[in-house]
This record gives sequence, C-alpha cells and structure tokens, in this order.
Amino acid sequence: MAVEDECKLKFLELKAKRNYRFIIFKIEGQQVVVEKLGSPEESYEDFTNSLPSDECRYAVFDFDFTTNENCQKSKIFFIAWSPDTSKVRMKMVYASSKDRFKRELDGIQVELQATDPSEMSFDIIKARAL
Repeated sequence: MAVEDECKLKFLELKAKRNYRFIIFKIEGQQVVVEKLGSPEESYEDFTNSLPSDECRYAVFDFDFTTNENCQKSKIFFIAWSPDTSKVRMKMVYASSKDRFKRELDGIQVELQATDPSEMSFDIIKARAL
C-alpha cells in the first residue's frame, strides 16, 4: 500500500504549524490519499460528522484540552474508523494497511479504533488524552 506524499506533508503541517484541526484519509486504488482537511476553527463534532457512516477511513485529530492542573495541552490522535456497516473487504484492506500507514505519520500520541460513533465520543477522547 503506497502513501501519497501529500498525506505526510499535511500531517507535518498539522503537527508543526497547527494549520488543521483534523485530516481524514482514505484508500483509493492502491494508495492512501487525503480526503478532507479540517480548519483549526472546526470542532470535534465537525470532525465526526465528516466520517462516512458506511465506509472505513483513517483520521488524525489534534485535540486541545486543559489538564486537572489547568495546563493547556494538545495530543494528536490517530483514529481507525471501521464502521460495522462497511463492506468486509474494505475493513480487511484498512486493517491490514493501518500499521504501515501509521508508521509514516511520525508524532501520533494516541491511537483509537472505532466501529461506531459511541466508541469515539468526545468523553472517550478526553479520557484517553489525560
């Protein structure tokens, strides 16, 4: 599975310059490509609404939060979205390519696997970040 250079470049921009709140990636043909870029003003809800309900995707989300000690922090989440309603073949392709793709993105801090929206609710993201 090839990874388009744009995937790595946009991820570096999210990580270093914080140009994006999130990036959604999809497998097209035999390579991973950028499907959508979320602007820094977009919310977690905007992000979850951008994921298709019946197709797999990879996503990166830059989560800003405040710790119990009142410190502003940020963590970069890698989310493997694999809804139950997606085709079995698609789930297999995404599952088998995930680790290789994730290695291309240097700086992922938390990984999450979700098969329905409840598995990646805002509360779960916040709990995993702390």
